[in-house]
Amino acid sequence: MTSPVDLLREGRKEELWQMCCGFIYLSLEQFMAIQKRLLLEEIELLKNSELGRKVMRGAMPETVEEFREQVPLTTYADYLPELVEKREDVLPTKPAIWAHTIGRAGEYNVKLVPFSERFLYEFERVAGGIGLLASCNPQGDFPMKEHMKTLSTLGSRYYGTGVIGYMIKKALGCDFLPSKADGSSLQEKIKAGFKEALYRGLDSCGGLSSIMVYVGEMFRQGIINVDTRFLLSHPNASARLIKGLVKSKLAHRPMLPKDLWSLKAIVGGGIDSAIFQESVEELWGRRPLELYGGTEGGIYAVQTWDYEGMTFVPNLNFFEFIPEREWFKWQLDHSYQPKTVLLDEVKAGEKYEIVITNFHGGIMTRYRPGDMVRITSLRNEKLGIDIPQMVFEKRADDLVIIFGIGYLTEKLIGEAIENTGIPYVDWTACKEVISNKPALHIYIELKGNYIASEQSVTASVYNELEKLDGVYHFNLYKYAYGNATKFLGLRPIAVTFLPQGAFSSYISQRRSEGATLESLRPPHINPSDEVLSLLRAPRVVVEAAPVTEAERAAAPRE
Repeated sequence: MTSPVDLLREGRKEELWQMCCGFIYLSLEQFMAIQKRLLLEEIELLKNSELGRKVMRGAMPETVEEFREQVPLTTYADYLPELVEKREDVLPTKPAIWAHTIGRAGEYNVKLVPFSERFLYEFERVAGGIGLLASCNPQGDFPMKEHMKTLSTLGSRYYGTGVIGYMIKKALGCDFLPSKADGSSLQEKIKAGFKEALYRGLDSCGGLSSIMVYVGEMFRQGIINVDTRFLLSHPNASARLIKGLVKSKLAHRPMLPKDLWSLKAIVGGGIDSAIFQESVEELWGRRPLELYGGTEGGIYAVQTWDYEGMTFVPNLNFFEFIPEREWFKWQLDHSYQPKTVLLDEVKAGEKYEIVITNFHGGIMTRYRPGDMVRITSLRNEKLGIDIPQMVFEKRADDLVIIFGIGYLTEKLIGEAIENTGIPYVDWTACKEVISNKPALHIYIELKGNYIASEQSVTASVYNELEKLDGVYHFNLYKYAYGNATKFLGLRPIAVTFLPQGAFSSYISQRRSEGATLESLRPPHINPSDEVLSLLRAPRVVVEAAPVTEAERAAAPRE
């Protein structure tokens, strides 16, 4: 079969564009037709696999409607132990690769997801489209050519974002720098890639936006330097450095990557991508194209050349959306099964938790990646794209992810707070943007008359999290909270005191609304805006009886 790189080599750019980016010209009706056709094919594969029947709880749906009514929503726990044991015999199709990402401390160290050969075939075309869209000018023309030299700030080709980078490389024939980096740490790879780019040149770069800022700041602060022997043996590198130095001196600032190279494309991803876009552009000279995806399903949506909202991709996963109000009901009572809508039923301005079902023999079925998205508009009027546009909003599960790497769980945060020895009633936490930087924001009600400052409690919790990093060996966590804090000036933790009686008042309010005992207590992780509002300004509720100890202890955490 003809691949994207074949078309690129032969100069058949119009066919290449249609193959990789044609989905942006679909009508919403065409988009939904593709979704439903591929889902029906997937249902048959799931029925014939042991793990498929397990996650569908024995349901045998024949239609899309029956699938949504009969098959329960799932999380990664529903695929254990089969996936972490790499049980290929229970899957719908034989996997071509196993993608992986970090797991949960104390539960499973690595999260593994199988991708079939057919899934990768489709993935390659979507990945090629990302490269084309990232290099576009406002007219939609792209300068892409084979062997574009690309600085990769990604991990292994089998690690989450690394899979996406590898598929872009395969689709468009990019040359990743450094060319030899097996066994090297990420920091070593970045330094080696910089040195190689000095004498070979650089056309593009890609990775987590937070890491690209981190790399740029390393360069600005002189952490990445080049020895004299290397420069003497590579005259091209010396000439490039001199030219970059002149540019920076004329601009009256330290030398930046954009002084050395004029990049044709930048691809940026990660949970904090939108926050770091301007910083990437300042350092590297081009705005990164943002994409949204995950280890469990590859690529879900991508920006186009207007760098506004992202357009959903139709042929890798079936999309469902849990409206925010339904998600809120579930958050208060986890026994509740939230209802979903499809892409042709979403509303502009509304927030939804996303649900995916892999196509092409994948196994993730009505799976909740744990993300909340916001639909910005029902179509892109400027570019005539007839598919709803989205942006990533926040996490919707019990994980907090800072800087796009490193998972913090309820257990880790709770253990750190407990280890400070500070007396408290209860707490809740989420990621928020504070002073334009992402941070873990902990809201805590102190007990009795204990006197402390928010700054001192922040320092205490931070110190305890660092200790726990040594216990649980969260290298990604340590990397994010150590080096990124130093170079990016990030404020990774913030603490806000809640008023006395905040949690009792909340429980009283929920009880007056008729909530069950199990759903009285607010969630520790990622509370809704409504929950935070009630906690920060607790309402006085007149009751016939005070809140009981049983109610205060309701819904114990794992």
